[in-house]
Amino acid sequence: MLKTQVFPLPGARAKSSVGSTMRRVHRLQGTPVARRILGIDPGLRTTGYGVIEMKAEVARKSGAIGTRALPAVPHFVEGGTIKANEADELPERLQQLYDGMREVLREHEVEVVVIEELFSTYAHPRSALLMAHARGALMLAAQQSGARVHTFLPNEVKQVISGNGHATKSAMQAAVRQRLNLKTTPHPHDIADALAIALCYAARQDIAERMG
Repeated sequence: MLKTQVFPLPGARAKSSVGSTMRRVHRLQGTPVARRILGIDPGLRTTGYGVIEMKAEVARKSGAIGTRALPAVPHFVEGGTIKANEADELPERLQQLYDGMREVLREHEVEVVVIEELFSTYAHPRSALLMAHARGALMLAAQQSGARVHTFLPNEVKQVISGNGHATKSAMQAAVRQRLNLKTTPHPHDIADALAIALCYAARQDIAERMG
């Protein structure tokens, strides 16, 4: 079993999403609204993933007849990790990540896959190259599933979800827990980071939809 689910389903709901830059909002305008979103925190050793579902709710005003629709809010579906065997050669490890991600995609039938972008200031170039290999295998799995693939820079995700573009791992875990109204903190951080990426897309999508 390549996929390792490590975070339980709490059946929780989130608060509404946050603001965003116009540049990213314009990137999403005109695209179909996604109901199921998969966030991926890529890694050659451990890849985190998080699935959220956007659900519209209905409110009834006190003393009024009828109801009104509220903006869709994200609900936690599943979070877990995909681990590659460190003793294997690179091609085999990439196959393991690819197969594990295909399994996740088959189970959840997501409409959008959001994966972290690489950035150009890695202190260790070899690590960046290995990360790029893993990211490519995961993106290929997503593309072949028929889902739309989107990317965000790490600092952008941190800014949108926590309000701080340089937030720590623990701060991001706390922010994700609050936004999804989870009973426990997402652990390990790979899962929290993946959920944060999915939530970032949901926030951008919400604003793009409001802008028409």
